[in-house]
Amino acid sequence: MTRQYKVAAVQMSSGADKEKNLEFACNAIDEAAKNGAKLVSLPEHFLIAGKPQEGVKREERPDGPACTTLAAKAKEHGIYVVGGSIPLEIPGETRVNTATFMFGPDGKQIAKYVKLHPFDVVLPDGRVFDASKTTVRGDKIVVVDTELGKIGLSLCYDIRFPELYRRMAMQGAQVFITAAAFMMTTGKDHWEVMQRTRALENSAYVIAAAQYGGPCFGNSMIVDPWGLVIARAQEKPCIVYGDIDLDYADQCAMMLGTLSNRRPDVYPGLEKEPTGMVK
Repeated sequence: MTRQYKVAAVQMSSGADKEKNLEFACNAIDEAAKNGAKLVSLPEHFLIAGKPQEGVKREERPDGPACTTLAAKAKEHGIYVVGGSIPLEIPGETRVNTATFMFGPDGKQIAKYVKLHPFDVVLPDGRVFDASKTTVRGDKIVVVDTELGKIGLSLCYDIRFPELYRRMAMQGAQVFITAAAFMMTTGKDHWEVMQRTRALENSAYVIAAAQYGGPCFGNSMIVDPWGLVIARAQEKPCIVYGDIDLDYADQCAMMLGTLSNRRPDVYPGLEKEPTGMVK
């Protein structure tokens, strides 16, 4: 297993043109691979944001152009690619899954994660966000066992649910992917503190690729297991890089003890066998 390597988080300003968004993502993967990244994460909604063009379907299939293109890029460069999220077609459903796919250096799909937590809230001013009307939530926690270590997959609003990340950490995850399209309203106050907290409380790295522009906060970042931001995006579409050191993650885990000193005898129920481990 490789214990030290470089990763990249791609910050995008995706729009309604799927081909243009996919082209940007591919160019970013090329650049990141050229600069030595062994894993590249795209942001949530990288493929399409907003209403699609006339005659263009919003939803995608697992064997559609988005996934096949990302798989080809992973194989071309011999790297891992995490495909942000795509609206995944569900046979017989008008709604979609918000899904991310992970591809290995051989170009094969090694994991699929469907967002567990749709954004369903009513704001004090009466505005309603009801993502469940258009998306179907997933039901599996996914940790991927790779040559780069165990990697936990998540999307955007998932970051507000610490039990998800603790469960992934208990499965051995030392790197979390938190691809997002976080809103400016809450992002300015909550985004960084939550990324850093998920990292330090689980002694794990966080790779947070985000959308930037319009209502989206951006601030893609990479956080180390001590909770420090080691890379942060500028206010534009760009790529940020960070170095992963799993030996350092182990040191942080020993120094902080947040995994080894848990008290499941006092707060039972978190020791159930988790689902979704991908080996």
